[in-house]
Amino acid sequence: MTDDLERLANGVLWPGFFGTEAPAWLTSELRDGLAGVVYFGQNVGEGLSALSAEILAANPDALIGVDEEGGSVTRLESATGSTLPGAAQLGALDDLVATERTGAELARRVRAVGANVVLGPVADVNTDPRNPVIGVRAFGSEEPLVTRHVIAAVDGIQDGAVAACIKHFPGHGDTHLDSHHALPEIALDIDEYERVHLAPFRAAVEAGVDSIMTAHIVVPAWGDRPATLNPRVLGMLREWGFEGVIITDALDMAAIRETVGIGGGAAQALAAGADLLCIGNPTNPGDDALPDQDERDFRAARDGIVAALRDGSLSRERVEEAAGRVTALARKLRAAAAEVPDGIEEFDATDVVRRAISVVGDAPAAASALSVVDARRRSTLAVDSASAYVSATLADDGRRVRLDVAHTSVEEQDRVLDDAVSTEGTTVLLIDRPDADAAQRALVERAAVRDPDAVVVNVGLAARTALPLPTIEVGAASRLGAQMARERLVGAAG
Repeated sequence: MTDDLERLANGVLWPGFFGTEAPAWLTSELRDGLAGVVYFGQNVGEGLSALSAEILAANPDALIGVDEEGGSVTRLESATGSTLPGAAQLGALDDLVATERTGAELARRVRAVGANVVLGPVADVNTDPRNPVIGVRAFGSEEPLVTRHVIAAVDGIQDGAVAACIKHFPGHGDTHLDSHHALPEIALDIDEYERVHLAPFRAAVEAGVDSIMTAHIVVPAWGDRPATLNPRVLGMLREWGFEGVIITDALDMAAIRETVGIGGGAAQALAAGADLLCIGNPTNPGDDALPDQDERDFRAARDGIVAALRDGSLSRERVEEAAGRVTALARKLRAAAAEVPDGIEEFDATDVVRRAISVVGDAPAAASALSVVDARRRSTLAVDSASAYVSATLADDGRRVRLDVAHTSVEEQDRVLDDAVSTEGTTVLLIDRPDADAAQRALVERAAVRDPDAVVVNVGLAARTALPLPTIEVGAASRLGAQMARERLVGAAG
């Protein structure tokens, strides 16, 4: 049984956990007021709906969040790849009805497994093409486009009795560092930052978004603390009239864990104005994760809050206010779920993605088979960039080989290219960073010399400088995107 301060702290904590079943420590804490859980790919199994029911039985006011964006980021379909459009695809299409209906389908899928919070859409304006963590997760690089699609996505999600959580406030789009591994600093002119990067968040607040996720980034004009721990930054949201839940990005990310620590980050985030503390995915440390990493991280966060309450650096009133907002959102969602119609308008995700992708350069000749060289970057903690389902779907029963250009000699790359070119069918270069990764572009240039009939499939940001081969711009590393790219390449022959 938890003591009074631990129970109070439980009401603002949102941990991840290992496995497809609720561990004993988790159900015990839920009965003692734990705010809920966040699902990651390793939690998803056939029994996910039953797991959600068990969580809600332990705490009927639990918030159950899923980091489900569509496109390159999926947890519910992490084993096979997303079958929904991604933000960059929707931005390229610029069809607000398609974006709203994608949001509605996200809500339907999340609600179907018993969850009630979608950690999306991304409201970042991706103005730095080198951005390693946002990229195609954003609707685009222009504020008006991003703003109108964020509003449409929020409307679609929240009409389905699921909370949307726009991210990553105050805007993670103009950085070339990944806050999973470092603490990015954005030193833009502050007028430009406010005009471009804050605008989608302000518009979403005016549109009634339920929750907003913070970014672990430093904007020097607003102080030297990351936004998650900065009362000046989080205070902007309340000044705009936002009364919903401010959720932190994961406290296990290096930007927090390796600076102030999970416990210190939890207490400081609350003091700064955050309401719900996402602790993170315990599988993130990889082989270094301890068997009880999930419980250790949860207790580190709670111990930090309790210590701050006891030494007076964090007021009880602030934590009670935060917990009250969290509970109010959970009860609002429970009431709304009872009013959702049984049926939902049929959604054709395939048509949306088919219309969103484009061919740059001469249309490639119809192929009888594909020989795929997968030269995408390595996966990150946010995006499974090197996921095998993309190349497998694209190649189907053809040849495919993985080539890590960042860690392979040019001689070895050329050998792989020669093997691909000598294989029956059309040579396909699968890439995701044509402008930001010189090695990927160089590979394409050498492939063009060897095989002028080769084709590029780009699942990252569209190339701003034309490539020397016909390029299918997909805009997402997803199963559905790969299917539509394959359709472009073999459809005529098929």
